[in-house]
Amino acid sequence: MNINDIKEILGAEVICRTDLLETTVNAACGSDMMSDVLAFVKEQAVLLTGLVNPQVVRTAEMMDMHCIVFVRGKRPNLEMIEMAEDRDMVMLCTDLEMFTSCGKLYSAGLRGGSGK
Repeated sequence: MNINDIKEILGAEVICRTDLLETTVNAACGSDMMSDVLAFVKEQAVLLTGLVNPQVVRTAEMMDMHCIVFVRGKRPNLEMIEMAEDRDMVMLCTDLEMFTSCGKLYSAGLRGGSGK
C-alpha cells in the first residue's frame, strides 16, 4: 500500500510532502504513547496518533517511519511540519478517530508490524 492509498482510505488532508505520496508502506502503528511506538520495531510504517508535539516526529524518525497521520482532527504546528519536511516524512490529518482509522486501514490490507 502507498501513502496516497492511506490518504484516500481515511479521507485525509496532506499537510506536507505531497511529493512522497507514492511511497510504499508495509505496516501501521496507532498510539498516543511514544514509548509504545519505540517498542514497535517495524520499518516502512505509518504512525497514527492524536498526540501533537515535536516528540512525535522525533520518534517517527527513530523508527524509520515515512508517514504520520494525526487523527481526531488534530493538526501539527509549524515547527512539527518543518521537522517532518526536513526528514522526508509525509503528514496527514483525518477527522476520524484512532480506532476507526486503524480499522479502515486494516480492512484495506495494511497490518500491524509487531514482528511476531
